[in-house]
Amino acid sequence: MTYYCYIVECADGSFYTGWTLDPVRREQQHNAGRGAKYTRLHRPVRLVYIEEANDRSSAMKREAAIKRLDHVRKLRLIEKAEVKTRITTEPAPSLTVVSPARVNLLGEHVDYNDGLVLPAAINRYVTLKATPTEDRTVTLHALDMKASCSFSLDSLVQKTDLEGNELPAWAQYPAGVAWVFQNHGLEIRGVKVEYSSSIPIGSGLSSSAAVEVGFAVMWQALAGWKLDRMTLAQFCQEAENRYVGVNCGLMDQFACANGVKDHAVLLDTRNLEFSPVPLPTGTSIVIADSGIRRSLSDSSYNERRSDCEAAVRLLKSSYPGIRTLRDVTPNQLETAKDLLPAVVYKRARHVVTEVARVQDALVRLQNQDAQGFGALMLETHYSLRDDYEVSTPELDALVEIAMELPGCMGARLTGAGFGGCTVNLVREQNVSAFIRKLKKVYFDQTGKQAKVFACHATQGAIVE
Repeated sequence: MTYYCYIVECADGSFYTGWTLDPVRREQQHNAGRGAKYTRLHRPVRLVYIEEANDRSSAMKREAAIKRLDHVRKLRLIEKAEVKTRITTEPAPSLTVVSPARVNLLGEHVDYNDGLVLPAAINRYVTLKATPTEDRTVTLHALDMKASCSFSLDSLVQKTDLEGNELPAWAQYPAGVAWVFQNHGLEIRGVKVEYSSSIPIGSGLSSSAAVEVGFAVMWQALAGWKLDRMTLAQFCQEAENRYVGVNCGLMDQFACANGVKDHAVLLDTRNLEFSPVPLPTGTSIVIADSGIRRSLSDSSYNERRSDCEAAVRLLKSSYPGIRTLRDVTPNQLETAKDLLPAVVYKRARHVVTEVARVQDALVRLQNQDAQGFGALMLETHYSLRDDYEVSTPELDALVEIAMELPGCMGARLTGAGFGGCTVNLVREQNVSAFIRKLKKVYFDQTGKQAKVFACHATQGAIVE
């Protein structure tokens, strides 16, 4: 730990001397009226001299020695050491990070069951502008929410801001990323970050994962680490699991970090192997936001995950070699149906059949069979609605309306469910009419306004 003796010049030209662990932050405190009584009366102040000390005792002794100097001698001390100690007024270098949303085309609620998933990063973004600081404070300005928060990197375990208040939920995502980095022995620095988003919050497009990955890429760029994108995604998942308290799988963070332009990315969540998969030519991805919001922490997401784990425990009596539902075939599940409570069986049936659907989808995509791929999307929606029970009347309405419109080959809810969005596979020439008609009919049926937009697959988070 480094201690400093410092001098600030007051508004009337007088000097004040003190010692601190953080000269820049101490200057800010003096200017905010939280320093010494003398500086409160003679603000604003300007930091003009710092001198390192080995320990607290040395800093206090040096402070006392400087205080004994008269004004002229203090001026000479400052001028003599100006090159080394005068604080620059130039702003610290800043960087901008763009982190995309993701849409999952197929493979829903299987990432925490070691299954296969097929997400794509899409061109809706969280944009961060970061300026590093010389202290251990992280200051966040969430522009869309008109909210700000500051916390110390030394008090992440407490989950409190600088005033000792509990961190707001939105600030826990970047704080969690910082906490994980430090737990893995990676030193990070204080930073001021302004960020905004074109990703609807609570829509099932992974706004939280985009924030986490954006901050992870930001701190990596500032520190110069060479962590691969899979490791960054795993760190972000750990932040959401252990710090925020949501037992999400890896897919969301993986997709935000590893997206490939014009491709979905197949991820095997067991061995973490992944490969890009070209999307059908002549088609567009269209997102329809139902306007129904949900929070994963408050939803039944964790309950569904527990149901899957219970299914595995019960099925082990018949199939002792299984590790997760990934290892169970549809025939095996049907044979052992009586071992499971009715609800647990339904949850397991969704996962087992969804893994099979993703395997079928790869063949369809390799053959550019957009119609066949779309049919699998619709099957997934019915499974999520009936077996996993994570749909809503609004999501069901969007899917039913979409499938009646020209050019729509597939539609389903995307994300965890309980609200949010549907994803639709639509022929390019029909997109404009599809969007217009889907919005109109949805409003006529529900009285709710849907936000509907076309998007395309894009690359993962980058430093601009």
